[in-house]
Amino acid sequence: MSHQSALIAEDIEAYLKAHEHKSLLRFLTCGSVDDGKSTLIGRLLYDSKMIFEDQLAALEADSKKVGTQGGDIDFALLVDGLAAEREQGITIDVAYRFFSTDRRKFIVADTPGHEQYTRNMVTGASTADAAIILIDARKGVLTQTRRHSYLVSLLGIRHVVVAINKMDLVGWSQEPFDTIVAEYHDFAAQIGIKDFTAIPMSALKGDNITEPSDKAPWYTGPALMRWLENAPVEDDLQGKPFRMPVQWVNRPNLDFRGFSGLIASGVIRPGDKVKALPSGRESTVDRIVTFNRDLDEAVAGQSVTLTLKDEIDISRGDVLAIAGQPPEVADQFEATIVWFDDEALLPGRPYLLKVGARTVQAQVHEPKYKVNVNTLEKLAAKKLELNEIGVCNLSLAAPIAFDAYADNKDLGGFILIDRITNRTVGAGMLHFALRRSQNIHWQAMDVDKQTRSFAKGQVARVVWFTGLSGSGKSTISNLLEKRLHAEGRHTYALDGDNVRHGLNKDLGFTDADRVENIRRVAEVSKLMVDAGLIVLVSFISPFRAERQMARELLGEGEFVEVFVDTPLAEAEARDVKGLYKKARAGDLKNFTGIDSPYEAPETPEIRIDTTALTAEQAAEQIFEWLERGFDPGI
Repeated sequence: MSHQSALIAEDIEAYLKAHEHKSLLRFLTCGSVDDGKSTLIGRLLYDSKMIFEDQLAALEADSKKVGTQGGDIDFALLVDGLAAEREQGITIDVAYRFFSTDRRKFIVADTPGHEQYTRNMVTGASTADAAIILIDARKGVLTQTRRHSYLVSLLGIRHVVVAINKMDLVGWSQEPFDTIVAEYHDFAAQIGIKDFTAIPMSALKGDNITEPSDKAPWYTGPALMRWLENAPVEDDLQGKPFRMPVQWVNRPNLDFRGFSGLIASGVIRPGDKVKALPSGRESTVDRIVTFNRDLDEAVAGQSVTLTLKDEIDISRGDVLAIAGQPPEVADQFEATIVWFDDEALLPGRPYLLKVGARTVQAQVHEPKYKVNVNTLEKLAAKKLELNEIGVCNLSLAAPIAFDAYADNKDLGGFILIDRITNRTVGAGMLHFALRRSQNIHWQAMDVDKQTRSFAKGQVARVVWFTGLSGSGKSTISNLLEKRLHAEGRHTYALDGDNVRHGLNKDLGFTDADRVENIRRVAEVSKLMVDAGLIVLVSFISPFRAERQMARELLGEGEFVEVFVDTPLAEAEARDVKGLYKKARAGDLKNFTGIDSPYEAPETPEIRIDTTALTAEQAAEQIFEWLERGFDPGI
């Protein structure tokens, strides 16, 4: 590999020093299938002399074997590394490539054009400073062009090149170029792209890539490489208020306590007054510590450790901000969500939300609408499927410090994580805090849960029965309540069928409705425990995530999960209500155990084997467990 710089041969140390201090531009390429994204990146790598000799030899061999250029070099093969990509001639995964020039370093993300890979495109765009949107000069602005432009705008990328490629196939005529630019300009105004640079080019032939081409004398703008070398890397992050999410509390010994993190925006100096959020406590910066020396000033993009003059409580995930211009703190938001997972987003289901270094439990409410990214039409939606984008309200278990994504990507962008599998299932952008999050506060009461429980002479808790329909949950719960009443205990039973006659009469049996069904019952159960009652809850509650959510609403030891373990064949044989028969006949959709899954508890407090115990025996053993306060070996 031979870089353009002569310093490599003359003075390697000088070259490395110059290379170290170059700015870095992250950009992505996107557009319709066959617009030439991978070819463009391959050409950039080739022309910047960033290909090793063995890579070039392999490229020449692969071009003859699987290339699309009749034996000539197929630059797309430098980027399309997956076998499936080469077989189909398309980009599937996000491919990242590094190259550099004498003026700047670059990381480019080659993102797929197909709609089913929208999540991959969003992943590649999430860290980009600029975007190159390719358009085939023969085809003009297509649906996928509009879709990717919308996503670029949504993700806050402000530096955009519209690369009108394959101009050699239209004879380098100015007319199609002008027509495409005019059409794109009208569309860009609708989606908030205020400015863009249009460049006519041929990625395959190298025209207007690194040097201006004499084949388009009517074009007087920059070649693509010149534009990339001069594009702003950051949007004045140093001019914005200081923000630093705390990633680590640095405590190497008793005499040092610092707060480490990457400065997301602004400038900080010793003596500046800062506020720790969400607590709101204030202090003054004492030192700015780095590996080898203290700094007089630190700016956006630097990783530092700050020490403060006061001992205040700050933890990982908190945000240090300039005291005079702090971010907002809230626990309810409106946000745009891009859904990544094959399993749909279910409103009401608890997820983990990670923003900066902070992770909190979150619930996503029913979408206000989803966006057809091809037409920009807003559509009604009950949930979000794979690759869909929607606007939803979020409720968090704890308040967080945030800025709107449009103002600060680090404090306004988040990911959603499945609490059971730990998969990243979505990404989103915070818009604003909901007013009710600022106006609604918990009202403290003098008579609390402990007082109410003491007056009743019992330990308030939820006994949560879960199992298939027909397993015997309601029967055992009823017998247990009779036994508790005989001992003078104060109880209330929440049964699935009974609750659906009132509180949950508006819910059906889709997965989304089942999630909301359990969420409401869990909240009611929490209130009843607060009243000092023993609450017996009998619901199929098929999903582990919702049962875990109900558990986490309560205190330690207040949630007792009882798995009424009855084999499907046994439950179906009983079929007292005739539900299994209807489900098998196709007359009852989304029936648990037949065409809707049941996720059995993995570590319940109590497991009841109904093939070995009668309902009376099961109720008595649960009663003994509750009375003795430990597991008797059930």
